[in-house]
Amino acid sequence: MEIRFQQSPKETRAMGTAELRENFLIESILQSGQVKLVYSHYDRVIIGGAQPAAQALELPNHPELRASFFLERREIGIINVGGPGKIQADGQYWELSKMDCLYLGKGTKSVQFVSTDPANPALFYLLSAPAHMNYPNRLMKKEEVVPVHMGATSSSNQRSIYKYIFEEGIQSCQLVMGLTILAEGSVWNTMPAHTHTRRMEAYFYFDLEPGQRVFHFMGEPSETRHLVMAGQDAVISPPWSIHSGCGTAHYSFIWGMAGENYTYTDMDPAPVDTLK
Repeated sequence: MEIRFQQSPKETRAMGTAELRENFLIESILQSGQVKLVYSHYDRVIIGGAQPAAQALELPNHPELRASFFLERREIGIINVGGPGKIQADGQYWELSKMDCLYLGKGTKSVQFVSTDPANPALFYLLSAPAHMNYPNRLMKKEEVVPVHMGATSSSNQRSIYKYIFEEGIQSCQLVMGLTILAEGSVWNTMPAHTHTRRMEAYFYFDLEPGQRVFHFMGEPSETRHLVMAGQDAVISPPWSIHSGCGTAHYSFIWGMAGENYTYTDMDPAPVDTLK
């Protein structure tokens, strides 16, 4: 498990491309036959991916956690962005189709990831945060969610937002998680941009063709920077940073947050005409 420490706004202002990518970008988080995890000191979230092939994959317990098992003091949200798969949690199996979400609460001891068809593997994106109490394990199918439609084709940001783990959906300690699907011909996400210094955020881009890229914008509103990202890359967004992107083609992305509060709408706007 890779460990990433926090970077202040002052440090980030002086970073070049290589340093920005080293500190904030997580490339190719899905690797065949592997569970890849990155521990961020922003609110101590763990960002990861699991791509089971012919064999099931176990959620590992790394020594850095100083825990008896991975979810001893944590909760986790899992969204499948690939072929059909299964997750075994303490002997119970959950079937996840593409864009289904499973929440596993604190105290879940054994977690395994399975692809129903290894030729069309499941692609599980993971986001975990510390938890202080138990909430029930729960699966939410994409079809159960009533999407929120935002934006317009005239501003190139027509999109549908699916909220899974939040105050009116799957209950958790502090994890908030969902995904956004951009319409054909739309390329901008989360614009106007915002910050929320009470919570960090992570983005995971998917359903982007191999030759296409997303220009992900970060940094203070008055000191913006960008990262060029491919499909199946993730990015860590500090609480003081904006998080927005523009793609060379339409795409989808998973967003997830953890921090002081649980309110989806807690945002400090950064209007377009104030960005620099």
